Amino acid sequence: MVSIKEMVLVRAPPNVVWEIISDLDAEPTYWKGTKAIRNISREGDAIHREVTIAFRDKRCMQTVRLRPPHTIHYEFTRGIIQGSKTLSMAGNDDSTTLAASWEIRLTGMMGMFSGAITGHIRDGTRQALEAIKSAAEASIPDT
Repeated sequence: MVSIKEMVLVRAPPNVVWEIISDLDAEPTYWKGTKAIRNISREGDAIHREVTIAFRDKRCMQTVRLRPPHTIHYEFTRGIIQGSKTLSMAGNDDSTTLAASWEIRLTGMMGMFSGAITGHIRDGTRQALEAIKSAAEASIPDT
């Protein structure tokens, strides 16, 4: 199992950050490793979806649970990635700490490339958090 943890301080209130991260259909805008999303079903707080990832256009199945206003949990249920990703946030009126935590393993032959792919996921996570930060901070009017 591979663990990846990244964090960023966003100079925007939590409700602004939540609005961005909870728009699951906009995920490819921020997460460059996510090429496409196809929502399959919704049962209560669980959204079942197919995600096409940038690595060789592989498809993974996910169950996503939004836990407003602080956490989104992604469970990879089928595909080359198994495990989970969690986005969590905490903050006050002026700033928000946004964290991403992965607990994953690569299945089948992809396991041989775990080191390289883990590096790409770590870099992609940093890039995504910075993109979310930029979008949130840009939406705050100058005072």
